[in-house]
Amino acid sequence: MDQIRKFIDHISPISDSDWDFFSSKLKEVPFHKNTTLLKTGKIEQHLSFIAKGIVRLYIPKEEADVTFGFLFENEFVTAYDSFLTQTPSEYQIETLTETILWQISHKDLQEVYKNTTIGNIIGRKMAENMYLRKSKRELSLLSQTAEERYLSLFSDRPKLLKQIPLKYIASYIGVTPQALSRIRKRIT
Repeated sequence: MDQIRKFIDHISPISDSDWDFFSSKLKEVPFHKNTTLLKTGKIEQHLSFIAKGIVRLYIPKEEADVTFGFLFENEFVTAYDSFLTQTPSEYQIETLTETILWQISHKDLQEVYKNTTIGNIIGRKMAENMYLRKSKRELSLLSQTAEERYLSLFSDRPKLLKQIPLKYIASYIGVTPQALSRIRKRIT
């Protein structure tokens, strides 16, 4: 739980009383590798902090899943659109490794916003962070080649990417596994 406190303090210092209230709402939940955290059509009920592990966001397709996000240790994960609107998700979330999450329910988070002085500030800054990550992803798809997207992803998380199957990386950068193989050969 210290990881979350440090993460939040980095965003905006949190008082001990606000931390005590917020942390009382958190639940530590371990998950096995390849566990589905949220299925398409289900409503996201949790905002989760990844204490350990790697998580993938994707759209399931018969021919091949479309991966559009990876989240790592010390990041928050949720189907944010579903979480905010409490409507069914159009995508799925799964663990790619053994994962430990600290989760807070939608209902409990609303209580944190209502009963703490810092909750709304942290919520706003987290929403801004998610927007910036989404915007960066969209811009990379529109302005970079697949090779540039791969190099960017690899430079950001070189050790962690070794744990992600290449078919998911290929999907994430928008190419087939065969095209990713050619990109990797050109680079090495």
